[in-house]
Amino acid sequence: MPKILLVEDNEMNRDMLSRRLQRRGFHILTAESGEQGLSLARLQAPDLILMDITLPEMDGWEVARLLKADESTRRIPIIALTARVLISDQAKAFEVGCDDYDTKPVDFARLTERSGICWGRKSCYELSPVPDIDCR
Repeated sequence: MPKILLVEDNEMNRDMLSRRLQRRGFHILTAESGEQGLSLARLQAPDLILMDITLPEMDGWEVARLLKADESTRRIPIIALTARVLISDQAKAFEVGCDDYDTKPVDFARLTERSGICWGRKSCYELSPVPDIDCR
């Protein structure tokens, strides 16, 4: 069962995304802070990380930067999830090593399409030809 680490400090967002992803058959790990997310990513080696940017203790930019600098976690795809909609924020996501960027409020169909959560393809962020499906 593919593992997704959801790093999100907002309980309502964390609950909604976790439940929807679990219904699609994914094993969900959750972290409420940047430091928790960093630790879980290193310990659990998830297949994908959904990273909120505005987090307590350590922001998502720094977590992504540290994960991409670490040989053991650098290949884990990271999708930045943020309410920030400026082009400069999107550019910063890619600069720190995020593999994709999506805005909040999270539209699950859009997130599924953008992230291409289609296990068994060349890369887990390759776009799905049909949005909002489980490609397993």
